[in-house]
Amino acid sequence: MAINLQKGQRVSLDGSMKLALVGLGWDVNQFETGGNYDLDASAFLLGANDKLILDSDFVFYNNLNTRNGAVVHQGDNLTGAGEGDDEVIIIDFSKVPDEIQKIAICVSIYDESKRLTFGQVSNAFVRVAKLSNEFDTVGEDQLRFDLGEEFSIETAVLVCEIYRYNGEWKFNAVGAGYSGGLEALVNKYH
Repeated sequence: MAINLQKGQRVSLDGSMKLALVGLGWDVNQFETGGNYDLDASAFLLGANDKLILDSDFVFYNNLNTRNGAVVHQGDNLTGAGEGDDEVIIIDFSKVPDEIQKIAICVSIYDESKRLTFGQVSNAFVRVAKLSNEFDTVGEDQLRFDLGEEFSIETAVLVCEIYRYNGEWKFNAVGAGYSGGLEALVNKYH
């Protein structure tokens, strides 16, 4: 059974977890927006200074793999329709380079010209599942963090961080909003 986390909580990941599925999901409030909108998951692999070491350590819809396949985005969902995960990122901890200290998992609104904000997004969550092997597409749920409805003008959210601490991987439920969409996140980590 998965552990449900609150904003700001930190927990250790299962030390035997070699492959993790990071599933992100959300709903767009149809009555406020009049249609589907494209939200995008991304991952930033960061060094000790909380910055990208290489541009290829930024995973998003136009770069689905890190330099060595340690983090792989499973593809862009253009509408967010349906139940469960809208976008999925797979982390192979055995391939994460030693100089990477943190993996920041984010969601941003693709087309800001449509004036959608996270105030019009509901039921946003991240979940981490332990995968048994490279062919496992479901895994065993380990934890879940529901973001809540606290955002209004934000167009990007740092959902969580998976980071190294004393030789083990930990999960931090962040839930911090940013204006400026994906560009604001790139500027933060570049």
